[in-house]
Amino acid sequence: MKFNSLDWELLGAITELNELPKGAINIRKDGEAIVRNSSPNITISSFIDKPGIIVEIKPETKDESVHVPVLLTNSGLKDKVYNTFIVGENADITIIAGCGIHNESHADSAHDGIHEIIVKKGARMKYIEKHYGQGKGKGKRIFNPTTIIRVEEDGVAELEMVQIEGVDDTIRPTTAYVGKKASLTIVERLLTHGEQKAESDVKIYIEGEGGAAQILSRSIARDTSEQVFRAAMIGQTECLGHVECDSIIMGNAKIKAVPELVAESADAVLTHEAAIGKIAGEQLIKLMSLGLTEPEAIDTILEGFLR
Repeated sequence: MKFNSLDWELLGAITELNELPKGAINIRKDGEAIVRNSSPNITISSFIDKPGIIVEIKPETKDESVHVPVLLTNSGLKDKVYNTFIVGENADITIIAGCGIHNESHADSAHDGIHEIIVKKGARMKYIEKHYGQGKGKGKRIFNPTTIIRVEEDGVAELEMVQIEGVDDTIRPTTAYVGKKASLTIVERLLTHGEQKAESDVKIYIEGEGGAAQILSRSIARDTSEQVFRAAMIGQTECLGHVECDSIIMGNAKIKAVPELVAESADAVLTHEAAIGKIAGEQLIKLMSLGLTEPEAIDTILEGFLR
């Protein structure tokens, strides 16, 4: 399969790829899988009854990765896909997902991804999902990623969920279940501008004794964009949980943060922090004293904030 310059531009934005990697990979473009390779330890197969893939990582697999990006370049396309990832016991794996939309039309383009992730006993997984939109058309670029993750006993999982730019509307529900002595970290980084709208709704159930989970959200809202961040940490046994939301608001944007803690056990220790504010004036002054213009100073602060 030959990729054009637009394909590589989108792939670079969401996966940092500039060539096809060796190993397991599945690239979906405009509703169809155009590249698929399994590896000795990672098998990629299709669902029989619905669009999407099943990615199975063998137990004890170490230091491997799998790429599963999605591209939408046909304007007006509404794409929906179901992906299931099964990380075998004691494996150590990185999954690079994400979606890039290019829309030059007046019609809306949308991608709905429904992801189920199972991290088996003793396994470690890092999951990276980036969303990016571009194009001069008036049609919207819409992403609605749904994630359901279960981390079994002694498993460790990290979800890095990033919205880079150019996404007009997004609703991002995530539901997680954390088992005995398991650990889950969800890191969300979000940028909205113009009239864009973004809504995140995260629920983590810490079911197993000794489990731990944290949600770390950093977001920037500019112009007249709107953001809603809801995060519920439910501790059902002896466990540790933390929710943290830190946002920068600019122009006439609106941000609503709703952290929620639910302790269903006297041994659950749950905490939260939430902060919304503008860029501090002393930060701008310091950077401008080093020779940066005001716009350059603002961009530097925002870039560092979202890292």
